[in-house]
Amino acid sequence: QVQFAESGGGLVQPGGSLRISCAASGSIFGVYVMAWYRQAPGKQRALVATISNDGGTYYSDSVKGRFTISRDNAKNTMNLQMNSLKFEDTAVYYCNYVPARAGYWGQGTQVTVSS
Repeated sequence: QVQFAESGGGLVQPGGSLRISCAASGSIFGVYVMAWYRQAPGKQRALVATISNDGGTYYSDSVKGRFTISRDNAKNTMNLQMNSLKFEDTAVYYCNYVPARAGYWGQGTQVTVSS
């Protein structure tokens, strides 16, 4: 059974930076397109960024130019470097496949942007 474990969230001031990570166990991580998703309070879960198995990336308009997604297939890990954070980036961040697979959601990692 594949499991994703997100980590690295926290409290950061607007304009600050944070790096969150996803560790995958029990999967051939490298063959899949992976993504970061986030769910803000009172909103539906939304796609943030994707990365293909050869490193191709996609970013939602809301984070383009501020966030950078990366992966290490040998270590079954994926990261999201978040710079110039805004209040509206406050959310629980999750990793999952593309398309997301129900039943594979981890606990997520909380990112709070507040002054």
